[in-house]
Amino acid sequence: MCNNKPQISLCRPTDLIPPGVCNLLNPSTIYANNEVNLEEVDIYGFDYDYTLALYSSALDEMIYNKAREFLVQHYKYPEGISKYDYIPNFATRGLHYDIQKGLLMKIDAFHYIQLGTVYRGLKPVPDDEVMKLYGGSNHVPLNQVSGFYGKGPKMKQFMDVFSIPEMTLLAAANDYFISNDIEYDPVHLYKDVSGYMYKWIMQDLEKYILRGDETYAVLHRLASHGKKLFLITNSPFSFVDKGMKYMVGKEWRDFFDVVIVQADKPHFFNDCLKPFRRLDSNGDLQWDRIKSLDKGQIYKQGNLVDFLKLTGWRGSKVFYFGDHLYSDLADLMLRHGWRTGAIVPELEVETKVVNTEQYAQSLTWLQALTGLLERMQMYREPESKKVLQEWLKEREELRAVTKNLFNPHFGSIFRTCHNPTYFSRRLCRFSDLYMASISCLLNYDLSYTFYPRRTPLQHEAPLWMDQLCTGCMKTPFLEEMAHIR
Repeated sequence: MCNNKPQISLCRPTDLIPPGVCNLLNPSTIYANNEVNLEEVDIYGFDYDYTLALYSSALDEMIYNKAREFLVQHYKYPEGISKYDYIPNFATRGLHYDIQKGLLMKIDAFHYIQLGTVYRGLKPVPDDEVMKLYGGSNHVPLNQVSGFYGKGPKMKQFMDVFSIPEMTLLAAANDYFISNDIEYDPVHLYKDVSGYMYKWIMQDLEKYILRGDETYAVLHRLASHGKKLFLITNSPFSFVDKGMKYMVGKEWRDFFDVVIVQADKPHFFNDCLKPFRRLDSNGDLQWDRIKSLDKGQIYKQGNLVDFLKLTGWRGSKVFYFGDHLYSDLADLMLRHGWRTGAIVPELEVETKVVNTEQYAQSLTWLQALTGLLERMQMYREPESKKVLQEWLKEREELRAVTKNLFNPHFGSIFRTCHNPTYFSRRLCRFSDLYMASISCLLNYDLSYTFYPRRTPLQHEAPLWMDQLCTGCMKTPFLEEMAHIR
């Protein structure tokens, strides 16, 4: 009789890592979701906050402190909330907030809550309680609770970088009420916190702006190559003017063919109700009818329909950059055929993590274990089942380790355990390119073509060596593919 028990020869995680796999990613790289030839782009447009202007993490703490003070003094929230200091790296962008339940959570591309990333206040909610709260499942039908732009009566997705102190303050205030057994309505708390996060940024702006010289270099390079430039931002003129003068100089408007402030995105892109208004050099509103968008002038509000009529800038020759996937990019990509570039500052930190040996070892062994589980699950005798259970346990432990390398509460903004996050899916859907900052453009010629990596679908074989998952060639079910080059 032949012995049907699996014969497994295991190696160490370090043995599975190809030489040089660490430090492969450069944080200044531009990543392509779609093929883009820059030579075809004649017009470059930009958002302001976290696109032209990048801010230090110290700004998050300042916003948090001012907003917390506002809650206590203006809305008369309990003084005890003032004792909650800002927690750096508690929240991450792209999280969902259940307004009615007061829960902050991470949701994947298939609308499943990642268990272990649900927080009520500052404390994690046990997995079994999460399942009970959502009807015995960790699936959230987002189309029923949240609209296209990430907002709804029950669920809100926090998509811009400014939302990080807002999420932290929501968690802190929730935690205070729960810890002190004070009855409160999470809906009222959400409404009180939302909408007051930006009013204090003007103070000491220069302390928070990063790498303004790089912004100048990008604008100068584009303009010197004959490209048209425009700015569409929701920020007020006084705020933009102060920041741009600090970064670019007093004559910053000379770079731009059109400047639009207080645009009220995303409504600017999806309705045609608000007319353009002109501001004078002091930022005061003028009353003349706008028949053209002229260089050197400042315009307020308006809409994309009129913008297209007045400029004639249409289609893929226009490239717009912004950090908010919904407000900045979605309509331009889906309705108007502009090229879109997402600014994702978190790439710098996440790239550093991905380049570490610890991450490479954890992910490699996690992939190897997953392959072993898939291959060996048909063995049913007690000894094999015991081994499989040990592997499942180790796999869960590795998942936690890998998550914590990025953020101990919510992990990477791009992935749950194995699926893309809801944020990541939207990033791929609404942006042709994505990068850590617009300064990444300085690394590429203006005739450069970006080619997206052809990642194999689940039913396709990975035919290129850079797409064979790290270490997978030493898992049993892919050994036969090791000869493929």
